Amino acid sequence: MTWRKDYRFGGAFTLVSAALSATTRKSRISMMSAVLWLCASGSLHAQTFTTLASSNFTNAERPVAELVQATDGNFHGTKGNVNWSEFGFVPSGGRFNPQERTLSPSNVHELHKLWSFFTGCSGEFCGGSSATVVSGVVYVGSYDGYVYALNATTGAKLWSFLTGGEVFSTPAVANGVVYVGSNDQNVYALNATTRAKLWSYTTGSDVVSSPAVANGVVYIGSEDGSVYALNATTGAKLWSYATHLTVDSSPALANGVIYVGSDDGNLYALNATTGAKLWSFSTVNDVYSSPAVANGVVYVGSENGSLYAVNATTGVELWSYDTRDYVNSSPAVANGVVYVGSINDSVYAFNAATGAKLWSYTTGSEVLSSPAVANGVIYSGSGDDSVYALNAATGAKLWSFHTGNQVFASPTVVNGVVYVGSGDGNLYAFGL
Repeated sequence: MTWRKDYRFGGAFTLVSAALSATTRKSRISMMSAVLWLCASGSLHAQTFTTLASSNFTNAERPVAELVQATDGNFHGTKGNVNWSEFGFVPSGGRFNPQERTLSPSNVHELHKLWSFFTGCSGEFCGGSSATVVSGVVYVGSYDGYVYALNATTGAKLWSFLTGGEVFSTPAVANGVVYVGSNDQNVYALNATTRAKLWSYTTGSDVVSSPAVANGVVYIGSEDGSVYALNATTGAKLWSYATHLTVDSSPALANGVIYVGSDDGNLYALNATTGAKLWSFSTVNDVYSSPAVANGVVYVGSENGSLYAVNATTGVELWSYDTRDYVNSSPAVANGVVYVGSINDSVYAFNAATGAKLWSYTTGSEVLSSPAVANGVIYSGSGDDSVYALNAATGAKLWSFHTGNQVFASPTVVNGVVYVGSGDGNLYAFGL
């Protein structure tokens, strides 16, 4: 049996057999906990790593919009375009683009490939981080060690920057600067136009976590077990907080609090200014999933198979739902609904307030991809090599595209285009 590593967008590491049959896959995945630490040092937040073979805000979304305006002056790009400037779309996470007006449930079936860009490989392994799109430029990391800047319309390469290790971290862009982690243990700040390195900060291990940037501070995790707050202008460390194990989960920021998961099984709430721990919530198993915060609730998945809703102020569990398999996907939250994937092959929709299951859609393989929500459509990848568009209200499949390998990347949906990476080494752009 040949094993391969799959580093997925949204916060998780898993091992998947290269010959994963439908009848034996479940039992093999149940063994992952035992083999995880024998085969690799941790998880990757935003990388597929596989062998070749409405401005209509609801009350729930209004605080998120206010956070964007307060902390991310880069929300709107040039010529009225909207930016998807970091993994979670906004610092509080949730992967919801409320400004999408082009794609909708009525026309998404017409999506077709606009372009693809090969991000490169290292040996037999290929893949790239989730993409961010700012002012007509796509920024993406790659297993070949480069950060790429591409023309969002044509896919043409504008520049590339070589780090000293694989780039699984999803770039964040704020005020003309690209922030990204690398497996060379560094966090980088690059000029978004010229690629010039402005600064780098060295942690104690690989940086797989994707940065959240707000109020002049870069928040990011490291596999050295710590969460860091860095001055966005100088790279100077403002504070760090040490958890007990690897931090590949990506931080979310809301109301002056940083929320982040750790391999030690905890979801942490930290004071964003001082790094002081406010509370922690134990899920028992690894938390690779990246939190989403909406309407005073933190949503996060765990390798114990559950999606949790936790009071953002107190850390008290409000509800949980057991999918009976790893939830390494990071939740998306929109219009009172939480969407998340599970390794049991399904994408789920839950009532955000009660946890009641609204619907589930079963793909052909594990869903490690983190969903994106835009204008009534859910976008997600699957280990069956496909990217899907589902009706957000019903879960009905509206469209799918079969790539050349597993899609554990997390889609980015902005300005009428869906950007998503595949284990075949390509970043794809789909439009009408």
